[in-house]
Amino acid sequence: MKQLLHLFKTGFAITLLIITAACTGAGDLPNDEDAIVIDMIVKMNRGDYWSTIQMGAEVAAKEYNVSLNVLAPENENDVQGQIQLMEDSIARRPDAIILAASDYEALGQVTDRTSYYDIPVISMDSEVASTKVKTYVGTNNYEAGQKAAERLMELTGGQGDIGIVNFVQGARNADQREEGFMDYAARFPGVRIVEVLYCGSDEELAYRLTREMIKQHPGLTGLVSLSAESSIGAGRAVEEAGLGSRFKMIAFDNPPEMLELLQEETVQAMVVQNPFNNGYMAVAAAVKAARGERLEDKIPTDTKLIDLDNMLWPEHQKLLFPFVK
Repeated sequence: MKQLLHLFKTGFAITLLIITAACTGAGDLPNDEDAIVIDMIVKMNRGDYWSTIQMGAEVAAKEYNVSLNVLAPENENDVQGQIQLMEDSIARRPDAIILAASDYEALGQVTDRTSYYDIPVISMDSEVASTKVKTYVGTNNYEAGQKAAERLMELTGGQGDIGIVNFVQGARNADQREEGFMDYAARFPGVRIVEVLYCGSDEELAYRLTREMIKQHPGLTGLVSLSAESSIGAGRAVEEAGLGSRFKMIAFDNPPEMLELLQEETVQAMVVQNPFNNGYMAVAAAVKAARGERLEDKIPTDTKLIDLDNMLWPEHQKLLFPFVK
């Protein structure tokens, strides 16, 4: 297992170097006049999750003869920055836009404006409050939140104090994951949700908030973190606190730090998305939209609940170690 983790880290680092070189704009992508121009606007320009989405998008771009521009603000909380990126994109008149909206409501108006110029929009990862979107590509986030809650209730016996470390309040996927978790946990009268904290996809803030939560609630028996960044920070705080076997944690996504904590049994399970598929399928959908083809309202991508017992299953290995042959 440690060898796999080492290979994962090494492979991911090499892949990121390749992506960085290839994805600073149109770059090495098709530049002939028949290429479809697509702007992909995501939530931030760092993190394993977004890099893997970008890699999937690049593969589809080469397959479909697309000139792909991947754009993002520095931080996921920079909603105004993302709105500005949308406005700039509209001014360039690409053939289609893929948007992972940082804020469901705030990005709605600028998304509506794309219809004035017949620019189709594909919503990816998190939805946006606009009827002009052609389709949504990504996780069923409410269902993913329920999966996390179901496993945590099993582990805690449906009893005790539970904390939630979420990422950006107002982001549709963050809100839906939290809602799914809360609705499922509400079935258990012995469970008390003591705090819901928002880290703004900042690992260090997630660490500090979780550390403070543990101090404020010494009887805490469980924790769920709802994104990769919140999981990294919260997982570090839980590991340092040394809470023992009575404490259970469910994380989201599979950065290398979480794989190590899963192996050490600090984390009991991870809800893992398929960001490569999200990026690939979003570009494929954007190409169809640019050609005027009809799309389904939603194109869902699955999540898997992965723990020590099933992490070596072949289908799970493809999610956990995508760079290991």
